[in-house]
Amino acid sequence: METAVQRTRLPIMNGGAKQSVVDEALEAELRAFEEAERERLGIKADRKQWVDSMLNPQVKRAERENVTLLISGLTAAQDFLVEGALGGLGYKIKNIGCPDQEGLQVGKEFGNRGQCNPTYFTVGNLVNYLIKLRDEQGLTSEEVVKNYVFLTAGACGPCRFGMYVTEYRKALRDAGFDGFRVMLFQQTGGLSQATGDDVGIDMNPAFFVGIVKGIVCGDVLNALGYRIRPYEVVPGATNKALEEAKRIIYKSLHDQTNVFVALYKCRKLFEAIEVDRLRVRAKASIIGEFWAMTTEGDGNYQLQKFLESEGAENDIQLTTAWLLYNVWEVRHDTQDREVLRGVDEGTMGLKDHQGEFDVAKRIATMRLAEAALKVGFQAFAQPIGLHDYHLPDMDLVAQVAEDYYSNDLRGGEGHMEVGKLIVNTVRAKAHITVSVKPFGCMPSSGVSDGVQSLITGKYPGTIFCAVETSGDGAANFYSRIQMYMFKARIAAEQELERVLAEEGVTIEEVRAFLDANPKYKSALYYPPHRVAGTAANLVYVVAPLIKKSAAERAIDKAKHAAEVLREAAVNAPGTIAEVYRKATNPETIAKAREDALVLRDIVRGKAMVRFRPLLEQLMGKAVFENNPEIRTTTYEPIAAE
Repeated sequence: METAVQRTRLPIMNGGAKQSVVDEALEAELRAFEEAERERLGIKADRKQWVDSMLNPQVKRAERENVTLLISGLTAAQDFLVEGALGGLGYKIKNIGCPDQEGLQVGKEFGNRGQCNPTYFTVGNLVNYLIKLRDEQGLTSEEVVKNYVFLTAGACGPCRFGMYVTEYRKALRDAGFDGFRVMLFQQTGGLSQATGDDVGIDMNPAFFVGIVKGIVCGDVLNALGYRIRPYEVVPGATNKALEEAKRIIYKSLHDQTNVFVALYKCRKLFEAIEVDRLRVRAKASIIGEFWAMTTEGDGNYQLQKFLESEGAENDIQLTTAWLLYNVWEVRHDTQDREVLRGVDEGTMGLKDHQGEFDVAKRIATMRLAEAALKVGFQAFAQPIGLHDYHLPDMDLVAQVAEDYYSNDLRGGEGHMEVGKLIVNTVRAKAHITVSVKPFGCMPSSGVSDGVQSLITGKYPGTIFCAVETSGDGAANFYSRIQMYMFKARIAAEQELERVLAEEGVTIEEVRAFLDANPKYKSALYYPPHRVAGTAANLVYVVAPLIKKSAAERAIDKAKHAAEVLREAAVNAPGTIAEVYRKATNPETIAKAREDALVLRDIVRGKAMVRFRPLLEQLMGKAVFENNPEIRTTTYEPIAAE
């Protein structure tokens, strides 16, 4: 039997008042139909929007005496020293330690599927600590939520950090800690912490200076420790000195005494370590995803410790270098966008920099910030004895990587992984470059590693080892590194033999010279770079001293000085002409004016006004914010509501 289908022919009219009347009639009919259906289905009740109760990470002043700030996320030394710095400002601080396998299991239990292991490790480490507070120390979940706040680092990555806070909320809610406050140093975002008399965390200069001191002191300790440990004669001597040094610096930061005096006290601890720099050690440069290459625990299978056990001297990436990269990003983006100002409304846009010198002043400020970071780092490095340590040249890294990896691609370390591999190879900075990242890391495994195969083909002899961490499978991880470390050790041995033959000395002669000249045998003495290996560089330094008497060396120095003066005299006319050309260049004159404006503001005491935007950009815009996402969902009523 056929079913009759009622069809309504919609009138088609050409504009005018009649069309408007028809439209209104149709809308009214649709609203009536919707109303009837809602009535029939029983869903006519008013709709309420869900609001995430964990999106309010504020700490009130009344809570400050009772709230404990939990910290984690950087290296062990940095977390420990930041605890001391903030504790000295009157905050209750607790370092919850480096994530371990137990934290990984908790993270997998309460986290979403398919997350990378840094998320599982960091989230699980926090949840595991809170569970122990509840189950072992007898606190209720409400007491934990009320009296504890987690403070960690955020960043701009497209994957892990993009999901970071969401994962924390999900895991905390499922573990019974709904409403627990997580505060992030965001690399991007705005100042969302409330201001006024009711703020529990005073984000004043003293607060951020304390954090920066803890981070830089931790960087200096880490760099010095990895430089000395592979050559220590007494096993464990370096770790013992590091622990004592951390306690000294912790006390200085906590008591707010002169940290440079504390660093100098630590210097004596490291000077007492006996070392043998003639041991053949393969220089291993560790690059990759930020957390995976920074953590020192189960998150990367204790990579640094394993490399040392395989005969490596680790060249680690410092947090200060990451800040330097952030400065470079701002300067690079500004230079790329300077012709777009006035219409460029992007996050890094220049719509508010339309004055004649506004963009140029911003670039000059970035260059000043870069210089300040480098000088500031050396101010901490020299007192403790970290000599001849240079932060990476960001312009050089960007320049060599540009032909293979766009400087505008961000995420992870961006172009730096490619650039650092090229620099390590071409300039003999390392025997082996190890790129470590979580399993399936999009910026590193998915992009950079594909480019690295081209680099290794173009530069024969490059030893590049890419490894992924997943929290388990350590045997495969170690096996892969061992294969490449074998090649690196052979390269280091051949390098030392070549340098000995080139300089015409034997290893016994070099060792005898070192015994007679303790200066070159000190744990704090580090030979200038010429090749990758420390032992080979040391031979380059002492070989001329072995073969010549003091009088001959003095004559050589005089001849060298005379040659330098002669070359300077010959090149003087051309040099003067070049200097004059640059000095009269309009671009140079404009830059000089910009620098003068910056210096004028500093002299007049307006430095804080000028550099506040810079601090907000580099220090996560000076924020403790949960997430740069909107607090509530925008709701517009639909028809018939």
